[in-house]
Amino acid sequence: MPGGERGVAMCLLLGAAGVGKTLLVKRLQKLSAHDGKGDLGDPPPTRPTVGTNLTDIVAQKKITIRELGGCMSPIWPSYYGTCRALLFVLDASDPTQLSASCAHLLGLLSSEELAEASVLVLFNKTDLPCYMTVEEMKSLMRLPDIIACAKQCISTAEISAWEGTGLAGVLRWLQDTHRASR
Repeated sequence: MPGGERGVAMCLLLGAAGVGKTLLVKRLQKLSAHDGKGDLGDPPPTRPTVGTNLTDIVAQKKITIRELGGCMSPIWPSYYGTCRALLFVLDASDPTQLSASCAHLLGLLSSEELAEASVLVLFNKTDLPCYMTVEEMKSLMRLPDIIACAKQCISTAEISAWEGTGLAGVLRWLQDTHRASR
């Protein structure tokens, strides 16, 4: 079973293909290098993740984010064992993807290995036009009910990895989650 380094917080970054996971982790890494402040500059180029990427973010302590490609969802469970924090990304500009993302999220939340993980559900691409609001999407997927019934502590955030909006909050969440899991 894939493992994590002792003393390092392991965070899984999951979501369907094309939701912006790679750009998100690159932007978080750059933001953490600047202590959560400053201009992120132009978005770096990305390619779809095939397999897994490990990225270290130094936010008071080292946090390792393991990004798993969306097409790898059948083997996501083999990475749950070392996870204490989970970033789950949805594409807020594509509500047609909502039901599949909701099914993935429910599968994650029902896993015993993730029962004590903190979860942050990220609605990414809020900078793009969409015919539904994030509140409408949350209602459609019954997210308030999911949160009420889940074993995990679940938070949500609206972000744009492209523009960098909301990423300082994600970095704070990672720091706070790491402190709480010690």
